[in-house]
Amino acid sequence: MTVTAARSGRLTDLPVLLVAVVWGSSYLAAKGVTTERTVPAVLVLRFAVVLPVLVAAGRRRLRALSAVQLRGAGLLGLILAGIFLLETYGVVHTSATNAGLIISLTMVFTPVAESRVRGTRLPGAFLAAAGLSVLGVALLTQGAGFTAPTGGDLLMLGAAVARTVHVLAMSRMESVRGADALSLTTVQLGGAVVVFAALAALPGTGASPWVAAAGFGAGDWLGLLYLSAFCTLFAFFVQMWAVRRTSPSRVSLLLGTEPVWAAAAGIAVGGDRPGWLGLLGAVLVLAGTSWGRSVADRERGSGRTTETATAGTATTGTGAGTAGTGAEATGAGAAV
Repeated sequence: MTVTAARSGRLTDLPVLLVAVVWGSSYLAAKGVTTERTVPAVLVLRFAVVLPVLVAAGRRRLRALSAVQLRGAGLLGLILAGIFLLETYGVVHTSATNAGLIISLTMVFTPVAESRVRGTRLPGAFLAAAGLSVLGVALLTQGAGFTAPTGGDLLMLGAAVARTVHVLAMSRMESVRGADALSLTTVQLGGAVVVFAALAALPGTGASPWVAAAGFGAGDWLGLLYLSAFCTLFAFFVQMWAVRRTSPSRVSLLLGTEPVWAAAAGIAVGGDRPGWLGLLGAVLVLAGTSWGRSVADRERGSGRTTETATAGTATTGTGAGTAGTGAEATGAGAAV
């Protein structure tokens, strides 16, 4: 590799790494903006800011989608809505550190589920890495002592499972194969916003978007705009830019550092105090997911396994939390 190419690669890596940082911080940002009674309302507000920009940026490609592709993307949007609801309600009831690390189990769940669907066997090293991650989550959720996991922890675990379903659906649904990533994301988010708006309109589901917005202070609006502008728009467009300049695996690897930043934000800014058991659990989660990713990539590169979608590992974070195709799958992360 030439010096120029190496420098270009590093310059590409920096924005992608910044996406991982903002996704990691998105759990804390969402926790600061949202309460149990404002979850659907905040989600409507957040994506109402994003959707017009996505529609304007991709209007020509949106018109090129077939009716079959639109229906497929709409179905994926329903799954995406479930992911956001689980993540957002979950982060309200648990710490930002726990949320970011538990959701990283998607990186383990996705290859395991893919192997079951395809009827293939995973390497023993991968199963060992998965077990290490599960043990880490068990320790992480104990905090200062052995207690039952909180409802928020269980919701985040459900969100990790839902993300796995979303990744598998994207990779296996014939109707969306070949669809433009930006258009697919826009339709999915549009479908999700319809779900959030319908929930917000139901009696007993909390404040309406207008009531929630009226109660926002300056800090709440800044947090909402941060989630919309940086954790969604910025994250999505950086991924689309980077995946064309470098390899999907490199992008996925950098985005996989998101749980580290989630834990760092939760401890440094959010005041999370996981205790020594929790810290040990966090280390085990990060070690297990990193080991599992490396095993899956190695096996995939040697041709000994099926496509256990390393792109699926890029779907962490409540930030973007949207969908692309292949390596452009954004995190539902992204952060809530």
